[in-house]
Amino acid sequence: MHGATQEGFDAVITPATQRSFQLPMTLVLADPDHFASEEGHVGLTLFPGDGDVSSPDVSWSCISFNAFRERLARAEGFSLPEMWGFGGNRPWSDISTTLEPLLDHPDAGGDDLSTAHCAAMLPRLQAITGEWLEKPDEPLLQQHIQDAQRLMVVLRFCVDESVALIFL
Repeated sequence: MHGATQEGFDAVITPATQRSFQLPMTLVLADPDHFASEEGHVGLTLFPGDGDVSSPDVSWSCISFNAFRERLARAEGFSLPEMWGFGGNRPWSDISTTLEPLLDHPDAGGDDLSTAHCAAMLPRLQAITGEWLEKPDEPLLQQHIQDAQRLMVVLRFCVDESVALIFL
C-alpha cells in the first residue's frame, strides 16, 4: 500500500502483511489513483498465489471490473449481460473463448485460475489489447488498455512462477 490511506479506513496492506479485505466498513486502497475511492464501493484484487505480497497484482472496483469484462466480451463477439450469471439466459457452452475463465468468474472468491488458464488467456488478451490500441482515443478505453496491461503482467508472472491466479 506504500502508506496511502483514506480517512476513515483502518485496514492497511504493507509488504510485511498478508493480503486481506475487510468488510463492511473499510476499503483497502492498494493504489488510491486506480482502486475504487467512492465510499461503499467494494473492490477486488487479482494476484498470484505465491504467498509473496510484493508480487504484482491488479485491482478494480466491482463496477470497473464489470465494465472491463463487458468490453472484453464485446471484443469476443458477445454481450456479457446476455450470459447466464450476468442477468441473461445464454449458456456459457455457446461461447468459445480462452477468456471464459476470467469472464465467467465471480468478482471475488471462487476457484483460483490455474497456470494453464493464465497461459491460455495471455495471447488472446494481448491480441485484444493490440486491437484496442488501434482505436480512437477514449478515456474509458485507455483505462481498459492499462487494466489489460496490468492483468497481463500478473498472468505472465503466474505462468513464469507456475502459480494460480487468485481473486480476492
